Amino acid sequence: MDLIEEFLSPKQEQQIIEAIRQAELSSSGEIRIHIENQCNGVPYDRAREIFSLLGMDRTQLKNGVLIYVAVSDHCFAICGDTGINALVPDHFWDDIKEIIQISFSSGEYSDGLTEAVLKIGEQLKSHFPWDSNDTNELPDFISRS
Repeated sequence: MDLIEEFLSPKQEQQIIEAIRQAELSSSGEIRIHIENQCNGVPYDRAREIFSLLGMDRTQLKNGVLIYVAVSDHCFAICGDTGINALVPDHFWDDIKEIIQISFSSGEYSDGLTEAVLKIGEQLKSHFPWDSNDTNELPDFISRS
């Protein structure tokens, strides 16, 4: 049984992708979600590894954010690049984690991820507003391994 494929329905995945696109419309920031079955090790360390593998550490303004989910291990991590980390309030990432945890605990995975993406997008818009020279540096689809 492939838990990754069962984690989100195609409709839920589209909902999240639309949230990513909406969040990125008004910002130069980049948001990605990566889902895998198991996390071998510390979730944040694995998220940092995926962050690098996806090229998120190569955005021009260092404003990429990854939400990493390990489905069968029931864990997740959020990591932002140095540009966004330097500008968000101290409690911001904890607030985003809480949004995800509350939704995940009730089985509302897509709702939690969608809300988290939109809240991250607000911060990105505030600190890295879109301008006419902006390009989408990373794909918006949900990656898996």
